[in-house]
Amino acid sequence: MKRVYLLLGGILLTAMAIALWSATRPASWNEAEIVTLRGLWIGSLPPLPPDPSNRYADDPRAAELGHKLFFDTRFSATGDVSCATCHQPELMFTDGLPLAQGVGTTDRKTMTIIGTAYSPWQFWDGRKDSQWAQALAPLESAVEHGGTRAMYAHLIAEHYRAEYESIFGPLPDFSDPERFPASAGPVDDPAARAAWEAMTQADRDTVTQVYVNMGKAIAAYERLIMPAPTRFDQYVDALLNEDKQAMRDVLTDDEVAGLRLFIGRAECIKCHNSPLFTNNDFHNTGVPTAQGLALDDGRASGVLKVINDEFNCLSKWSDAGKNDCAELRFVTSEGEQLEAAFKPPTLRNVAETAPYMHAGQYATLEEVLAHYNHPPIPPIGHTELNPLGLTQHEMEQIIAFLRSLSGPL
Repeated sequence: MKRVYLLLGGILLTAMAIALWSATRPASWNEAEIVTLRGLWIGSLPPLPPDPSNRYADDPRAAELGHKLFFDTRFSATGDVSCATCHQPELMFTDGLPLAQGVGTTDRKTMTIIGTAYSPWQFWDGRKDSQWAQALAPLESAVEHGGTRAMYAHLIAEHYRAEYESIFGPLPDFSDPERFPASAGPVDDPAARAAWEAMTQADRDTVTQVYVNMGKAIAAYERLIMPAPTRFDQYVDALLNEDKQAMRDVLTDDEVAGLRLFIGRAECIKCHNSPLFTNNDFHNTGVPTAQGLALDDGRASGVLKVINDEFNCLSKWSDAGKNDCAELRFVTSEGEQLEAAFKPPTLRNVAETAPYMHAGQYATLEEVLAHYNHPPIPPIGHTELNPLGLTQHEMEQIIAFLRSLSGPL
């Protein structure tokens, strides 16, 4: 009896040792998984490529001017809206609202601009193909800044003349109100549009050049806004350096389990890959239409807008040569795969950027995971999603992992 007890005791002790070892050992990853994790690691983020459409993209003087313009509320119809109204640094350059709010309310959620210098397409539908072209769109939007390009040219001349001229050269003389009205532009406002149409083409181009240079300065500032390393990145760094203790210290068991699901059975990696956790492509994931909004066809309309955009890479306002604009020249412009397809945003800092989806349809990450686990019938087109069959605990583990993607700016 004593021998049996000792044997059982030995079995119990062995079982306890195995359990203890299992709880403390670092997660093991196979070679293919390590390659995948390295691809998500911020250390794999390549150097920022040049923007051939913006010769001032990496000019520190332009970035300094762009920084000031980004926060200047005078560049709006009401005098209280700036780029930072929607892109608030303390909210990871979003605004925490389902729909962006400027002088009015838009029909889309504000996307973060962190890391968007790497993306060939801007906005949820990719209707702009550069950061500088994107920066111009809200300025003339009736529900965002609500101003006109002539108004902005006058403001530049009044408040930023010396800085502007040190970068872009002499400003034109805008003092003649007959030639250069206080407010004029190709906008929805009838009076401003009529004033614009009454101007000569040469004078319109003079104003537009100043307007374009504003966008290029803002883009030079935005190119500096990049993500910082997170606990996830520390974990991968420890994995690559075979530092098992650091791996145990950085992520919890649930976070590691969530990471396994993220790159595996949950299929998140299909859209949210690369060190920015987005492939910058367009996908229909069957997100329902937000209450009170019209059906949104996403990339289907967005691609036509960018092809015909006054400020695209091939326009006369771009500094690029034709061969520099491959993304635009070879863009897919038709096909049912474009219907209701939207660009997946970066998942870096995702826990700080609620609500979610292109019109803020989901308030929490829990709602987002429920959508992907049991995809609904899409309002238009064909969803790319398949039911995942995740348990509640597994979804909680994925969310735990997603929280490890938060980091400082």
